[in-house]
Amino acid sequence: MNDFEQLAKSVIIKYKNKKPELVDYDKSLSLTGVGRSAFVFKIKATNKVMKVSFPKHHYIAQEEADIYSSIQHIDYYPTLHEAGSNYIVIDYIEGYTFFECLTLGIRISEEEIKEVDNALYLARKEGLNPSDIHLRNIFKTFKGEIKMIDVARFRQTKACNQWGDLKGAYRFYTKPFFPKKIPACILNGIAAFYKNVYRKDAIPENVNANS
Repeated sequence: MNDFEQLAKSVIIKYKNKKPELVDYDKSLSLTGVGRSAFVFKIKATNKVMKVSFPKHHYIAQEEADIYSSIQHIDYYPTLHEAGSNYIVIDYIEGYTFFECLTLGIRISEEEIKEVDNALYLARKEGLNPSDIHLRNIFKTFKGEIKMIDVARFRQTKACNQWGDLKGAYRFYTKPFFPKKIPACILNGIAAFYKNVYRKDAIPENVNANS
């Protein structure tokens, strides 16, 4: 058993009232995020992140590993260092998500929007269908690069309009009257309205930092 596998086995997840609850994990891991299907940990003293799927979502870890493997030659996506039955290990990305950029007042340029477009275009060239593209999945690194994570839904067959809708909203972002900073609570409210009202079918329930 290698070190990554041992670390993954140290992560104990149990369900309480049908919701996953983190019970224990190795001291060399630092919890950095919780998604719809996994807990995400920074592996201390490294530049790597471990994403450990909830017990009922192990298949998603395997799917995401396969997708990352198919796009390793594309610089916009992190390196996949290892994968197991319920986990993946990828690069830790140093920077801010687009969500954080909006809350902190860090400008997102039109060129960076085009970079995201290119990242998705290159994934499509590999036969993928990029889906579930949202502000927390797109990073602006401290070096000024664009990186994208959370690719588990990139093989979805249904068309996903999320990125197109975000680009449509960008035209308001560029206006002089647009606020320099937006509180996280307002962004979360907009996201909830989008998911539950505007496009109820935007994110499928049974498929899917740093995220």
